Amino acid sequence: MLGPGTPRGTRGFFMSEDQLVREERERRIAELEARLARRPRSPLRAPVSLVAIGVAVALLWMQRRELLYFFSSREPLSLGAEGSYRYPALVSNRYAQLHGLPTSVGAYERDGSAVFVLVGLRESPFVVRRPALPGEDWLPGRTPPRPDQRPFAVRGRLLAEQDAPRYQEAFTLLRSKGEVQPLEGRLWIVIEGERPGEDVGRLMVSLLLVLVIAANGVLLVRGLRRGPAPSGEGRE
Repeated sequence: MLGPGTPRGTRGFFMSEDQLVREERERRIAELEARLARRPRSPLRAPVSLVAIGVAVALLWMQRRELLYFFSSREPLSLGAEGSYRYPALVSNRYAQLHGLPTSVGAYERDGSAVFVLVGLRESPFVVRRPALPGEDWLPGRTPPRPDQRPFAVRGRLLAEQDAPRYQEAFTLLRSKGEVQPLEGRLWIVIEGERPGEDVGRLMVSLLLVLVIAANGVLLVRGLRRGPAPSGEGRE
């Protein structure tokens, strides 16, 4: 029953007006969604994605030896001992073990507060990088002490000379003293303590680079498939 003074059909009129408002709002939302779907891709998106992919691929390529070593066998190559080294077994970037007599001269380096000695193994092509022992304390600017002369065994990452450019000065010094004997013109270095599967931080960085490559690849493909919008589309 309608109240006094209320025209008949007024309630129906108000409901129709609300419905029209809702329909208009839904129509505008649909138009906006359609415009966004037809929105032309930015002309800068593809070049930016390509640059990001290129940089990530380059950084990943620089990590390739570390990644290969991370997943290499944890069983050490046995390279023998003084007088009976197994040269045919030499493979760069592998975990290896050997025994030898140290050279009388070594090269020293400091990594933060730690001191390391690069010492050759006599009458062999091998150089070993190991932490300094007691009595091998060295300060920059002072004459390095003579390396400990006791024979020793070592396990670590084996690298051919060309794969370890960081240690080129040590190779040059030890080669000049004549106590090491290059094999086919090159030396080999064993970095003590570096074992496969331990450098998880580097693996995480590599996985992040892979994600960057994948994400930008997806964006690039989507942008190319969508293509530019027709001229004048999206403007009213």
